[in-house]
Amino acid sequence: MTWDEIFVLIERAQAGDRAAFGELVQRFQPAVYAVAMARLRDPNEAIELAQEVFIHAMGKIGQLREPHCFVGWLRQITVRMAINRVTRKAPIQGVEPEVLQNAPGAGDGPLDEIIRNENQREVWTGLDRLKPLDRDTLVAFYIKGRTLKQMSREFETPVGTIKRRLHVARNRLRSALEKSTATAR
Repeated sequence: MTWDEIFVLIERAQAGDRAAFGELVQRFQPAVYAVAMARLRDPNEAIELAQEVFIHAMGKIGQLREPHCFVGWLRQITVRMAINRVTRKAPIQGVEPEVLQNAPGAGDGPLDEIIRNENQREVWTGLDRLKPLDRDTLVAFYIKGRTLKQMSREFETPVGTIKRRLHVARNRLRSALEKSTATAR
């Protein structure tokens, strides 16, 4: 097919001739696919993008001023849509089967409720075994949801000291919970 014949097809497509646009699709589909593939590096994504490019181009072909710019115009649409697809789509990440097995179901059952209540009791029992300062620090941060700045004002202590207290109190709570678990066995 000569360029003169292509220019005639472009003009006919601009006038609304869908058959002419269909011939343009057949002629330029490999080139659009190649550009899409170079950008996306996924054959399935490239095929989808090529289809979207031609759908978009069919709606916008009336805006093309010069038929001899069609190839560059089509390429630019492809590049822009490929960039949009890459930047707007989050990468697909696989998950290990163990993670899915540990994921909570749609609704908690009675057993889940019992286990959650038991765990809460254990945590509160562990908190009761701590010194008042450790317990107050953990309760303020984790139970009451205070920020470090709020805790700093409440305890009249620098933020750095609050961070250290949280760290130390978490470790002490962990030890207390481990001891209670060990004695329960």
